[in-house]
Amino acid sequence: MRGKQASKRKVAADPKYASVDVAKFINYVMYGGKKQTAQKIVYGAFAVIEEKTKKPAMETFNEAMKNVAPLLEVKSRRVGGANYQIPMQVRAERRLQLAVRWILLAARSRKGKPMMEKLAQELLEAAQNQGDAVKKRADVHRMAEANRAFAHFAKVG
Repeated sequence: MRGKQASKRKVAADPKYASVDVAKFINYVMYGGKKQTAQKIVYGAFAVIEEKTKKPAMETFNEAMKNVAPLLEVKSRRVGGANYQIPMQVRAERRLQLAVRWILLAARSRKGKPMMEKLAQELLEAAQNQGDAVKKRADVHRMAEANRAFAHFAKVG
């Protein structure tokens, strides 16, 4: 590897909720540099959530993130000519990244509604431990649990 590792950039907190996590979420929703559009979608989804639950949207958002974020995942590793799926703990940054990715993937796969409503619905379901994003997390955890026998390879080298 040449040169030095690129330094981590700090993401500025979003203007409405003063939350770095929401700002990162908006950046993940964004397509082609259209941040204004992404903000409209996320803030609109939050408005729909507040309307439906009569609770602050940030509460629901944080609950959804907590329910979708994985604790374990599997990584492929080659040991003695065979590839093993080794369960590993997920770092905090990656946990958030995966949670956001899965929620957006689940929301985008829904059909027949504006993105704002699809996102709101997915966040609401995730906050109640339901929906596709939570199912994805359960699958990842199940994979890690099934491959627990290979955990000792993680410590080697």
